[in-house]
Amino acid sequence: MGYLFTSESVSEGHPDKVADQISDAVLDEMLRNDPASKVAVETLVTTGLAVVAGEVKTNGYVDIQSLVRDTINQIGYTKASYRFDGNSCGVLSAIHEQSPDINQGVERAVAEDQGAGDQGMMFGYACREMDNLMPLTSELSHIFLQELAAIRREGKQMKYLGPDAKSQVTIEYEKGWKPLRIESIVISTQHDAFDEDEERMLAKIREDVERILIPRVKRSLPSSVKKLFKNDYKLWVNPTGKFVIGGPHGDTGLTGRKIIVDAYGGRGAHGGGAFSGKDASKVDRSAAYATRHIAKNLVAAGVADEVLVQVAYAIGVARPVGFYINTFNTSKVKDASGRKYLDSEIAQKVQQIFDLRPFAIIQRFGLTNPIFKPTAAYGHFGRDPYQAEIEVNYSDKDTFVKEVNGRKANFKKVEFFAWEKLDYVEKIKSVFNL
Repeated sequence: MGYLFTSESVSEGHPDKVADQISDAVLDEMLRNDPASKVAVETLVTTGLAVVAGEVKTNGYVDIQSLVRDTINQIGYTKASYRFDGNSCGVLSAIHEQSPDINQGVERAVAEDQGAGDQGMMFGYACREMDNLMPLTSELSHIFLQELAAIRREGKQMKYLGPDAKSQVTIEYEKGWKPLRIESIVISTQHDAFDEDEERMLAKIREDVERILIPRVKRSLPSSVKKLFKNDYKLWVNPTGKFVIGGPHGDTGLTGRKIIVDAYGGRGAHGGGAFSGKDASKVDRSAAYATRHIAKNLVAAGVADEVLVQVAYAIGVARPVGFYINTFNTSKVKDASGRKYLDSEIAQKVQQIFDLRPFAIIQRFGLTNPIFKPTAAYGHFGRDPYQAEIEVNYSDKDTFVKEVNGRKANFKKVEFFAWEKLDYVEKIKSVFNL
C-alpha cells in the first residue's frame, strides 16, 4: 500500500465563499470606476445579514447595497426558505478610508518604485499531475463541485440541490507522488426537504451522485485520470444526514477562511494571507499569482517536474527581501559540464528572468482591471486564461467606446487568470539551455 493524500473544495454557495465573492465583487466595482483604487474589504455573512467592512482609497462611487444583493442572487440564494437571500437580507457597510500610513509606503512619485502593501511570504506551486500543472486531489475536488453547480443551474436533474456544498478527494500514491487510485470521495450538498422519509431522501441523493454527478465528472477528465476510478473507492454522500439548513444560515461565512481551497489543496505551501477583497498592491494576492506563474512556467519548460517558489517582502519596499525555489529533487537542468544545478542556482537564474516588484507584477498580469470575482470560487490557480471585453467607467488609452442598449459606454479588453499563461517557457528554455 502507498500513502494517502487528501484535498477539499467548497462550492460558490459555501458561506465563506459567499463572503469571498462579495469582497471581490466590491473590489472589481471599485476598479471598474478607478483602476488606481486601493482596496482591503472583508465580508461577514450570517442569517439574514451581510456585513462589508474594510479600508479603501478610490475616486469612484460603488452602490454597496445593490452590489451585495446582486452577488448573493447570482450565487443562487434567491429563496426566503434559505433564511439568507439577496432580495431580503440586511446589508451593512462599514467601509472607511485607507490609512495614510499604509498608503505612503505603496504609492510613490515614480510608479516603478511602488512598495509592497504588506510584509509576508507568498508561495507558488506546480506539478505534472494534471494538464494544468495542478495537484490532482485539489483539481478533482474543484471539478466535482463545478459539475454539481452546473447541474443545479441547468435545473433538469437533481432539482433539489441548494447552493452550499463541499467535496473531498483522497488519492493513494506510491513513492514520487505517482497516483495509484482514488481511495475516497466525499460529497456534502445542501438540498430541499423533498421527502418526509429521511433515509429514502438520502438514498436518492446518493443514487443521483453515483448515477449523474460522477459520470459527468469522469467524462470531463483525461484517460490517465479516469483510470484512477477503480471499483473499490469509498463514497460518502451527506455523511452526517440531511443537509437542508445550509449557507450563511447554517454557518457564518468570512472572507479569507478558505485559503487552502483557494490555492493548492494542501500541496506545496501557503504564506497564510488571504486573496479575496484585496487589490494587487497587497502582495498576499499579487505575489501569490506571480509565484504560481513562475512555478508553472518552470515545470512546463522542463526545468523540473515539481516546483515550489517562495517570495518575501517588507512593507513599503519594492524589491523582495527573500526568494527561494525547491524542486523536490526533480530538477532536470545541468550546466555546461553536465553537473545538475542546485535549487539555489536555479533561483538565481529565475530572478534574472522575472521582475517581482509589485509594479511589474501588476503590469504583467493587468491587475488594475476588474478581473477578480471569477477567482473567488473553485480556486485561483489552474484555471484557463481568457480575454473578454468589459465595461468600465473611465477613459484612457486602452479603452474604446461601444453602443449598448442605445447608450454609449467605455469598454476595455482584459485578461482573466493571466498568471496561468505559459508565456515565459521559451525564455526559460533559453536561459537553461533546454
